[in-house]
Amino acid sequence: MERCRVGHSDRMTAPDPEFLPGLELSRIFYTEAVRPILDREHPGLVHAAARVGTGSEVLGFDSPRSADHEWGPRLDLFLSADDVATHEAGLRRLLSEQLPKQVRGWPTHFRPGTPEDPVGVMELTDGPVNHRVSVNEVDGWLGAQLGVGAGASGLTAADWLALPQQRLAEVTGGAVFHDGPGTLTAARARLAWYPEQVWRYLLACQWQRISQEEAFVGRCAEAGDELGSAVVAARLVRDLMRLCLLLGRTYAPYGKWLGSAFRQLPVADALLPSLQGAVTASEYPARERHLCDAYEIVAALQNRTGLAEPVDPTRRAYHSRPFQVLHAERFARALVRTVTDPGLRDLPLTGSVDQWADSTDFLVRHQEIEVRRR
Repeated sequence: MERCRVGHSDRMTAPDPEFLPGLELSRIFYTEAVRPILDREHPGLVHAAARVGTGSEVLGFDSPRSADHEWGPRLDLFLSADDVATHEAGLRRLLSEQLPKQVRGWPTHFRPGTPEDPVGVMELTDGPVNHRVSVNEVDGWLGAQLGVGAGASGLTAADWLALPQQRLAEVTGGAVFHDGPGTLTAARARLAWYPEQVWRYLLACQWQRISQEEAFVGRCAEAGDELGSAVVAARLVRDLMRLCLLLGRTYAPYGKWLGSAFRQLPVADALLPSLQGAVTASEYPARERHLCDAYEIVAALQNRTGLAEPVDPTRRAYHSRPFQVLHAERFARALVRTVTDPGLRDLPLTGSVDQWADSTDFLVRHQEIEVRRR
């Protein structure tokens, strides 16, 4: 088992605890440390307790490396709006005074950040605990995360297209350890996946993205630009991975975790040799062959969904040019014919925010950016 060092103060010696997945550590933190304080000091306080929102552990991708920043015994408490107004400050103070200094060897205290170094790191303390227990109400928290409230069942198609998948993954991932009101669980269920009409439209848009560049791999190479051909191939591999996540009804995380999420899909084992071959090939013919192998696997997967009329999944020439492609626009057209929602059927095939913007700051901080624009 890997062991991981944590920060320490001049007064205390840091432990060297065995790594626990962050969600398990948060569950233990709630059941063994936070819940007993709530039951003793605020018996009957109706609440939900979860670990949701930002953090690699919420997506299940944390490792010992994660412990060097904003990772550790963390918890998100949810109360009614009235109880937040009445109890938030007192609860934060109470937990600061009464939380144990460690849970399973991990400090519950986080070193306060500074403007120069805002990242929180665990360290031992012999004073009050600067904890990572947030106190929220569900509607306000969802508004901060997504720009929508708990009434997410009323989202329009346009609302769905404006939500980055990274944010949706953060809201619907993680774990809920207790939910007295049931509001958080209900909101997460409503946001668990796209409505079917939105899903069909997004699939069509993803196939359209592939169709736009699949011939460029050969054209770049023909022009003597092997580097450009390789770059386009890598873009197409990324788009195929995101397409597979869409087909697998899994929100795609941003770049750091895209490959990790893709590897959890049932189709990954069949596709990995082709995708890896496409990005590592040093010459165009091998690059094209690997890509076409991957196209055919994903095309067959699309046909098996039954979402649209089956389309021939085999490679073919790109018009009169000597490049092998799928002509992925055929799959886009088949899916578009199944989109009947008036808010979607006449839209151009540009898709959701993730399909035309990939700035990490935008995808993980888009709500903050929108507030600043206003």
